[in-house]
Amino acid sequence: MKVGEAQKLYRAQRATIIDRRRKLAKKKEELDKKAKTAFSSEKREVYANEAATLELTIGALNEKFDENQEVLDRLTEQYVSVFNAEASKQQKDAMEDAALEMGKIMETARRIGKGARVPASDEKKVMDYSMELYLAAKNLALLNKMKNKKKEEYESLWDDEEEKQEYDPEGKAENAETSVSAPEDLGELGLTVE
Repeated sequence: MKVGEAQKLYRAQRATIIDRRRKLAKKKEELDKKAKTAFSSEKREVYANEAATLELTIGALNEKFDENQEVLDRLTEQYVSVFNAEASKQQKDAMEDAALEMGKIMETARRIGKGARVPASDEKKVMDYSMELYLAAKNLALLNKMKNKKKEEYESLWDDEEEKQEYDPEGKAENAETSVSAPEDLGELGLTVE
């Protein structure tokens, strides 16, 4: 079962438990009132016994609620763990891409400063990154122009762009497999409201 599916099932069961608990508490309250206002002791005893039975059922529902909450907490921990792992991969890749981009910009600036020919698109990337770096490289190129008569020519460093990997931490976390099974049916446990 997937984490997202299990969370939906356990949340639905939790809502059912809360609703049943609320209905039973209201019914118990009515029985308590009837027990206090009944004229005959037999009626008071019947109402008190029914209220005690409801109290036990409410207690069983409270235990089921606590079990349900424990499972939901474990599912949430698993969800967050997978989500954070996927987000970390995304951040790592983004930082690697930024470092590669910076390396390409610095290499292009070095080539420009050396007086070599680089594609206009590469020069524009250096300009977009830092006009000061670009102007410093161009000034250095003017100084080196007097020393070197032969100009080297380079291909673009950005031609080998590869496809970016798509990340979906939320989808990955919801679709992660879990060892948690579906919740038990409350009707099978005898925790229904009549």
